[in-house]
Amino acid sequence: MSEKGEKHWYVVHTYSGYENKVKANLEKRIESMNMGEKIFRILVPMEDEVEIKDGKKKIVKKKIYPGYVLVEMIMTDDSWYVVRNTPGVTGFVGSGSRPIPLTDEEAMQIIGKAISDAPRPRLDLGVNDHVRVTSGPFENFEGIVEEIDPDRGKLKVMISMFGRETPVELDFSQVEKI
Repeated sequence: MSEKGEKHWYVVHTYSGYENKVKANLEKRIESMNMGEKIFRILVPMEDEVEIKDGKKKIVKKKIYPGYVLVEMIMTDDSWYVVRNTPGVTGFVGSGSRPIPLTDEEAMQIIGKAISDAPRPRLDLGVNDHVRVTSGPFENFEGIVEEIDPDRGKLKVMISMFGRETPVELDFSQVEKI
């Protein structure tokens, strides 16, 4: 590995569920081994997600890439050794023993997604699931999910009214699975 002095973002594979522990362990190792000039930032990409349970909205943090941690570093034999031998790390993402850095575009895309302000709605529903409307003018009506638009947090539900199927657009928070 060469000592070019260029810092890049690298993807480190970890045991799933140990991402935050790996981040903490790596931060301690950087401090104790004086690697602050070669390893700069460690990021566990997370996003806010709106979870709807019992009609109540709750914002929860969700890992975007479970089992992966991003590390901004200058790749040298020493820095590679410190990261690779951190407890919980299974290796770098790359071909063979040579870690491949993310391109600047890839890194910005991942980091931008992790720091975006708008929480994403989450709903455990699929197309053709049966739902009951919990609020609004169609409260207590039942229908079948026709379309899901997770970006807008909307569903199109086919509700039977006056003997015919009628499409109704509803928020995720207005329905519950039957």
